[in-house]
Amino acid sequence: MSAATTPSSRPTVTEREARQVAEAAREQDWRKPSFAKELFLGRFRLDLIHPHPLPADDDVQRGEEFLAKLRDFCETKVDGSVIERDARIPDQVITGLKELGAFGMKIDTKYGGLGLTQVYYNKALALVGSANPAIGALLSAHQSIGVPQPLKMFGTQEQKDTFLPRCARTDISAFLLTEPDVGSDPARLATTAVPDGDDYVLDGVKLWTTNGVVADLLVVMARVPKSEGHKGGITAFVVEAASDGVTVENRNAFMGLRGLENGVTRFHQVRVPAANRIGPEGAGLKIALTTLNTGRLSLPAMCVGAGKWCLKIAREWSAVREQWGKPVALHEAVGSKISFIAATTFALEAVLDLSSQMADEDRNDIRIEAALAKLYGSEMACLMADELVQIRGGRGFETAASLEARGERAVPAEQILRDLRINRIFEGSTEIMHLLIAREAVDAHLSVAGDLIDPDKTLADKAKAGAQAGAFYAKWLPKLVAGPGQLPRSYADFHPSGHPDLAAHLRYVERAARKLARSTFYAMSRWQGRMETKQGFLGRIVDIGAELFAMSAACVRAEHLRATEDHGREAYQLADAFCRQSRIRVEELFGRLWTNTDDLDHKVVKGVLGGAYEWLEQGIVDPSGDGPWIADATPGASQRENVHRPIP
Repeated sequence: MSAATTPSSRPTVTEREARQVAEAAREQDWRKPSFAKELFLGRFRLDLIHPHPLPADDDVQRGEEFLAKLRDFCETKVDGSVIERDARIPDQVITGLKELGAFGMKIDTKYGGLGLTQVYYNKALALVGSANPAIGALLSAHQSIGVPQPLKMFGTQEQKDTFLPRCARTDISAFLLTEPDVGSDPARLATTAVPDGDDYVLDGVKLWTTNGVVADLLVVMARVPKSEGHKGGITAFVVEAASDGVTVENRNAFMGLRGLENGVTRFHQVRVPAANRIGPEGAGLKIALTTLNTGRLSLPAMCVGAGKWCLKIAREWSAVREQWGKPVALHEAVGSKISFIAATTFALEAVLDLSSQMADEDRNDIRIEAALAKLYGSEMACLMADELVQIRGGRGFETAASLEARGERAVPAEQILRDLRINRIFEGSTEIMHLLIAREAVDAHLSVAGDLIDPDKTLADKAKAGAQAGAFYAKWLPKLVAGPGQLPRSYADFHPSGHPDLAAHLRYVERAARKLARSTFYAMSRWQGRMETKQGFLGRIVDIGAELFAMSAACVRAEHLRATEDHGREAYQLADAFCRQSRIRVEELFGRLWTNTDDLDHKVVKGVLGGAYEWLEQGIVDPSGDGPWIADATPGASQRENVHRPIP
């Protein structure tokens, strides 16, 4: 059997090898300042985000003009209930979005795109996602992680000239990384791309290919075997979805996002020209992660849109629904939920707009900010939707179709709860985001002291690392003792006359940032090399950082709105409410850093896996079907019908 026809096999990798693959893919350098990175180091660099950065006037005009057209399209051409009922976005809606230029929002005008900024791209996603979240997912998967973004950052001029005009107006793209047995551990990637003359030959199976069912172009991550003249490694390719040997074997169905065109795609002896390779061999994961640095902002954009809708419905419903002689909104138990939705929506929009504008200006490194926005937005949006369902009571649990059938307003509260749930998993689960952000947050420590805790380093290396660490911490630790947060007049600009005192909240953020850095240092001193196994601790560290970032963004946005005389008083009230709510969560998280059940939980988990508690499972029936837990992904010709459905 020739090299080009040798079936792929799943690599066997150790835990250490898997970590090395992930570490090699991440960006190693910090060439630009980062507000969030400084925050985790105990340095509150308000100057990096205040005054709030602003878009250029022509960017605003172009963006607002498109938003007006998109709003009209959503109001007149999109029926979200039809998409929910039929589990499919109508072809005419997709065609209309193409004609509107919505598939080219982030593509430069010289390639036929609209050339919108990140700020207005996100505003558009929030708008269209409120009409139906599946449409937001369609456009986001196409532009944030599909063909346009990797080519924009890493493609050759020839590739840009060939593919970007298609992506801007006619073609839909998808991103294919996940496999049936590979999720957030890409070191085990099994799909292969074997060099054969001027081509590569792809074999393998990809799972959860968002847009894959209707896509015309695919970004595929595959492993190139190392050989003479070939560095090998995980590599990115642009693949024509209509190529011989590409089969969409299944359109997947989910608890939410019923209109999502997500499938299983098999590659069997698919020939891809070497000219379609993005970047060098072995650069695939780095391309994927770099693309996601700003691509992740698309999810919090749709979370912001969901929060705005939850607030609208909560306000309208709670004003007309009466219990015990007054609207339910005026009962404290319900009012606290409405306050949470309003304040959190304000903060999420503040985080999104700030991160997006920083991405547009490209002055700061926002890899942590974008990850925090994704993590925080996806978690808080689910909570807001859950609170809306609770406020609506039985009507919140009832479907919009059922409400309409019996003569009431068709409010899809239960649908938004189902639709939002995937955001805690999409593009990096909450658990993976905790670890990713934590790795970046402790990067400065590992840079100076990493060799101290590396078991493979020699004594000489450890001695050198010890000297470097001593010099770093001698300068760094004393700065964590005191700061502006302890001075009563710090950040006085954030306490204008007649407004809530946001300066007090910023002083809290500054003090909490130093406390967070001290806690991280203590944990590294205590656990050293075992720190990476303390995922509960690391998750809480990241969650504290997310809250502090959100508080900072909320205060900066409120002051910006006050300065521009645009709802300034109301913005200050919302920022004050959010910061007070957030501070309660932060204090709880600080307490749980050291008082928790992590060790006991680990013992219980070992008992569960060992069968010690199987008796607890008695007294039920299991309605699950038969079959393997993970589908077989052995390479070979497809035995199933191709359900690929390109939009005409």
